[in-house]
Amino acid sequence: MDKSKNYVVTLGRQFGCGAREIGQMVAKMLNIDYYDKELLLEAAKSSGVKPAIFEASDERTPNFFSSLWSFNLGYYSGALFVGDQPVEEDNVYHAQSQVMIELAQKGPCVIVGRSADYILRNKCNVISIFLHSSMEDRVKRIIARGDCDNKKAAKEMALKQNKLRANYYNFYTDKHWGDSESYDLAIDSSKLGPEATAKLIVDYVHTRLNKK
Repeated sequence: MDKSKNYVVTLGRQFGCGAREIGQMVAKMLNIDYYDKELLLEAAKSSGVKPAIFEASDERTPNFFSSLWSFNLGYYSGALFVGDQPVEEDNVYHAQSQVMIELAQKGPCVIVGRSADYILRNKCNVISIFLHSSMEDRVKRIIARGDCDNKKAAKEMALKQNKLRANYYNFYTDKHWGDSESYDLAIDSSKLGPEATAKLIVDYVHTRLNKK
């Protein structure tokens, strides 16, 4: 099997660096599918778990997940319930992982976050990218899209979300979130802007796939 025909571009990213916009551009330029929040919905459909549960656990470690739901919903720590059936914390992660594997088997695509690079490492030709940008750039984008209304709150949100993402990635993989050695390519998107960053990624993908 020609693995170049079955490749996935995975985008790890700092919160607020424009990864969603860049990922969509990359997918369009390569004429392949793009997946982000869609993974949650697909995983929910395949497992029978309500989408809200996947939303709450998205890129969260099991400890965070169980504490959140046991506190808010009164369930005992360690499991959620769908009807009379318990749903262990890790089952949410594994359900989402299975969806990624199935999508990768269907054909080339772009997947944002959710430790996709690690999950798919032995399933297809993974081209792993990590996107980061200056705090100033992230703060501006966070405010512009309406997540926060001031710089202080936007910075706090960026730091908090990055910590959650790092904990999640480090928990489920044997690598380190944001460390350049964990990825094929790390790019500061604030240096080039979204479109040029997407073009750089596409050029890199073409070079990788054509390498003999």
